[in-house]
Amino acid sequence: MDRREFSAAAACLTAAALSPAALLAQVKQPEDGAEYLTVKPPVNVNVPPGKVEVIEFFWYSCPHCNAFEPRLEPWIKRLPSDVVMKRVPVAFRDDFVPQQRLFYTLEALGKLDELHGKVFHSIHVDRMPVDRESSILDWAGKQGLDKAKFTEFYNSFEVASKARRATQLQDAFQVQGVPAMGVAGRYYTDATIAGNSERILQISDYLISQVRKKI
Repeated sequence: MDRREFSAAAACLTAAALSPAALLAQVKQPEDGAEYLTVKPPVNVNVPPGKVEVIEFFWYSCPHCNAFEPRLEPWIKRLPSDVVMKRVPVAFRDDFVPQQRLFYTLEALGKLDELHGKVFHSIHVDRMPVDRESSILDWAGKQGLDKAKFTEFYNSFEVASKARRATQLQDAFQVQGVPAMGVAGRYYTDATIAGNSERILQISDYLISQVRKKI
């Protein structure tokens, strides 16, 4: 999903749609300015020395982020111990903020691992409108969560602060579309730049290896 056009067609191509020449090009070393960008100025990261921070920028209502999840999850599980993986929900417009708060409320309740994927499923498979406070609270109740406790966290200063920080990170990385990845505060790629979601992960692997050489 491209933030400039908000068009399903503008976000990412599938590997099947690529020409043989484009597929061959994918085996080449990624090029700065072509398949990934160097972030200037670099973004401050908050990880221990010797660790590599990787951020996935996403939006729950983005169909491409939903399609990316089945690829991303096994990739995350294969990451080495020196890689710190984080997810950051974007807010290209004010009406994205309720879903940012949903993400950080689930995190505060210790329910993110359990329900993160269910948010995508509810929106893209069940066609539930999980995008406003009222519909989000209804959704939370259907998941068996205590609505009063959920509402308290949802409207808390802590969750609001994390949502603002997420938008600040999105802007610092100059995120133009999702799904997107930021590596070590230095590099950025997304589906439009990379060409497809599988290539995002290949490029991220490459960038992680480059960062390791400089640690």
